[in-house]
Amino acid sequence: MNITKWNNHPLFTGTVILTATGLASRVIGFLYRIFLSHTIGAEGLGIYQLVFPILTLCLALCTGGIQTAISKYTAESEEHAPLYCGICVCMALSACCTFVLYRYAPWLAKHIVSEPACEPLLRIISLSLPFACLHACFNGYYYGKNKTAIPAISQLFEQIVRVFSVYLFYLIVTEKSAALTPALAMWGTVCGEVASALFCLTTFQFRRCHLSLSVTKRLICFATPLTGSRVILNLFASAEAILIPSALTTFGLGRSDALSVFGTLTGMAMPVIMLPTVLTGSLSVLLLPAISEAAAKGDRRQIAQTIRRTVELCVILGLACTLAYLLFGRFVGSLLFRSSLAGSYIVSLGFMCPFLFLSGTLSSILHGLNLTLYTFLLNLMGCGIRLFAIYFLVPRLGLYVYLWSMLLSQLIQAAAYLWILSRIGKHRKNPALPG
Repeated sequence: MNITKWNNHPLFTGTVILTATGLASRVIGFLYRIFLSHTIGAEGLGIYQLVFPILTLCLALCTGGIQTAISKYTAESEEHAPLYCGICVCMALSACCTFVLYRYAPWLAKHIVSEPACEPLLRIISLSLPFACLHACFNGYYYGKNKTAIPAISQLFEQIVRVFSVYLFYLIVTEKSAALTPALAMWGTVCGEVASALFCLTTFQFRRCHLSLSVTKRLICFATPLTGSRVILNLFASAEAILIPSALTTFGLGRSDALSVFGTLTGMAMPVIMLPTVLTGSLSVLLLPAISEAAAKGDRRQIAQTIRRTVELCVILGLACTLAYLLFGRFVGSLLFRSSLAGSYIVSLGFMCPFLFLSGTLSSILHGLNLTLYTFLLNLMGCGIRLFAIYFLVPRLGLYVYLWSMLLSQLIQAAAYLWILSRIGKHRKNPALPG
């Protein structure tokens, strides 16, 4: 790999900026999870985590495809119209989702999440949706412009405000001899989203631009299948998260113990595993506009070089992370979370790092080539494998079989992405490229 070429590549510069701030944000968030595990406990953390599948589903509906569309069409033009039109669409969708989530929180908590304690958390988190959507639209615009500084700073600012506000709540309730609750922690998420949206608004240089019906149609036409696929995937992912406590209860654990195990997995072990994805995640958001631009120019050589360098980086980083988790996973779980169970989960999940990193970055390349159907089908297959494990195997064999289903799904997805891209590279008359 030619280091000089990497240094001169816009992907490298953008990735470094996003990675530096993203790493700082992840470290703060990681310390925040440790703080929550010590203050609200594993069961409280489980209740806190149960709300996020619903939030993620709403965000997928409101911004999943539109943010990507804004990024794509901004990369192809110098106008603000894609951003303005995208904001209008996202705000309308987020208003509807906020109303539904707030109005029907009791029903959702009882019948969907199967945890009545989540009702106030659902109402609180619904208030963050419009601000999160606005933030996502601005991020899509700046990613399309290959200007990563503002999205990176806004991400860091959001995390700082979230943690600071929750710590402030903690000091207030401690002074009153009370305890921090999951609901107060959820208010911190709202504060963070509001702060990041306001930051983007104050730093953006608005220009007069007429809202274009044709641009809106193009955004919606591109975003609709992508949004549909992400909503379906998030439905599966939400079912995946929500069903785990129920499957553990069937396995023989009490409801409190099941929530504690769920909180240990999703609130302690998974943040450790996902910490290195700050690098691959930064690369992924910049790959789409870069590949889109190269595809529009018919620059097959640039696309091939980008794919090769991406695979090299993901494999090297993934193997290094796997080795680190195997050697130090149990120690990290015991030291940071005071949980030997968290350490055991970290060791088991560490094997999927190379495949996890490859799947995330290569899917962005396929999006840039307008081959989103492949990513949808492969992600759907991965969710299907994990849901099969949760529904049929976890009630009989316990949670570890779910961890190995995660490894299997990521391995199959990464291998399929590599095969698809290798096949595309062999066809000179590739439908994803002009000419």
